[in-house]
Amino acid sequence: MDERSTEIVRRFKESWVEVEARYRDLINNYSGCDKCRPIKGFISQIITVGDDSFFRAGTSMDALILSRSVDFGLRLDQKHIKIEAITADDFEISLKEGSKVYREYRIKDLNDERLAKLMKTLRDTLVD
Repeated sequence: MDERSTEIVRRFKESWVEVEARYRDLINNYSGCDKCRPIKGFISQIITVGDDSFFRAGTSMDALILSRSVDFGLRLDQKHIKIEAITADDFEISLKEGSKVYREYRIKDLNDERLAKLMKTLRDTLVD
């Protein structure tokens, strides 16, 4: 792997560690954030299987954001997946670019095939 690719993977992996800590804090210290436990588990699973090398993780309030952005923050022209817990077994997921919504689903489980397909779609986009 070249130096640039190594740096991108380092940044991606670091973002997952930071986001995992954020969710741990939310769950442990804020009432009403128990609904985020499945997202915390999802984050741990992503790290365990090594998919943290392919996406940058971020948050917007208590929503998990996945992107292929090298830098922190998203530009309006960057695609991303947003995962938001409505309850502990009800999630709204979407693939977006700025205000444009490509796909949007309500799912009961983060192992849903539709989320996996959105992640594959995002993974196939260029890192920028």
